[in-house]
Amino acid sequence: MNADDLCYLSISEAAELIREKKLSPVELTQAHIDRIDRLNPQVKAYVTRTDEEALARAKTAEAEINAGRYQGPLHGIPVSFKDLYDTAGTRTTGQSRLFADRIPTEDSATVASVKQAGAVSLGKVALAEFGLGGSPTSLFETPNNPWNLDYSPGGSSSGSGAALAAGLCMGSFGTDTGGSLRNPGHCSGIVGLKPTLGRVSRFGVIPCSWSLDTVGPMARTVSDVAVLLQAVAGHDPRDPSSADRPVPDYSEALGKGVEGLRIGVPRDYFFRTDLGADAEVVQCAEQALVVLEDLGASIQEVSVPSVADARSAQMVIMHAEAFAYHRQFLRDRAGDYGPVRFRFWLGALYTAEDYLQASLFRRQLVREVDDVLGKVDLIVTPTMPRPAPKGGDSSPFGTLTGLNFLAPFNLTGSPAVSVPCGFTSGGLPVGLQIAGAWFDEATVLRAAHAYAQATPWWEMHPDL
Repeated sequence: MNADDLCYLSISEAAELIREKKLSPVELTQAHIDRIDRLNPQVKAYVTRTDEEALARAKTAEAEINAGRYQGPLHGIPVSFKDLYDTAGTRTTGQSRLFADRIPTEDSATVASVKQAGAVSLGKVALAEFGLGGSPTSLFETPNNPWNLDYSPGGSSSGSGAALAAGLCMGSFGTDTGGSLRNPGHCSGIVGLKPTLGRVSRFGVIPCSWSLDTVGPMARTVSDVAVLLQAVAGHDPRDPSSADRPVPDYSEALGKGVEGLRIGVPRDYFFRTDLGADAEVVQCAEQALVVLEDLGASIQEVSVPSVADARSAQMVIMHAEAFAYHRQFLRDRAGDYGPVRFRFWLGALYTAEDYLQASLFRRQLVREVDDVLGKVDLIVTPTMPRPAPKGGDSSPFGTLTGLNFLAPFNLTGSPAVSVPCGFTSGGLPVGLQIAGAWFDEATVLRAAHAYAQATPWWEMHPDL
């Protein structure tokens, strides 16, 4: 096994080798550092590297394992964090000149939990500025899609998606306010999970929208996402939105398959090529449904009547809340922002009535999705209407129009995952979105794992 092969091991595969002392965490970490040296100039995923610290933690992990103190499946595993997660002693910038020199003194809850599990942090990865802007940003370059460097890897957790697809880390943590874990999942051909709102602590993560922000894991396989989620899920009294709910064994549930699961398919919105959905994307999703049915799931047509208006309501809430956080910064240092400042200013234009109406719509959508999930176990759709867009400059208002398959589940707070389900004729990845009931990530991951294991997509990697 050469160094590049090591970088494309799954976390589960690497963990077994490390546990059996057949693979050194130092060797694994060095292989990733060497690959980052070679490929990051093209992919542009990392914005702050912590090579020395990573190697030091890898040596510590190796010593602990050799002494019989193996901590579990993340011990010695190289990971990365979206540059919104506070990391003690390492800058956390939000990809903005506003925070270019911001060095936290305390780790975010997620970073602390992952370190406690023995993982090795390779550094901070890129994002759309403050999780809301497109490109360009005001501080770092925008990442490229490893499947085709002329295209976007998806956002706003763009660096996470690009790093995973390129084999520059084994797991990553992003955020999802309007789809930013699932969008890179779709565009970069990896797995991105938005847990239930409140399942994972947001303590120490730079906010975008307090009532929508969700933090979660990304990896190349569903089983790896389950391991990462296990390490960070649970109640945290430091986060007012954190839910005090039992945390199941996510990995244990994966092997149950989909036999007997009822899958709801809302074709009246999510599969409409006449409304702008790409025909190849829809075809990939339809073929995935055939696979799920062959595996024993039952497929039922369902409808969420208000879903077409979800994007508008989500945008009002997100922009208004983002402006509330950035208001003073915009007054004092507007020139330090990139084009994202226009989105923040848009939030200033909404009235209290606009915000109230959007919030009331949100409650209505929650009731509609709850009603559907009273009849089926899961809702399955394409993750995005279209494949990855071309990279480069983008309008700050480019996401305000057209179909949106992600925002509905941000408004409802439901868990939702994107899992690879094919490629377009142009070689760009396509994702399948699987959403479920509140705090039922186990069933969402169970179905995603069953589908992934029955198809070859998760085994494919870009040629870099």
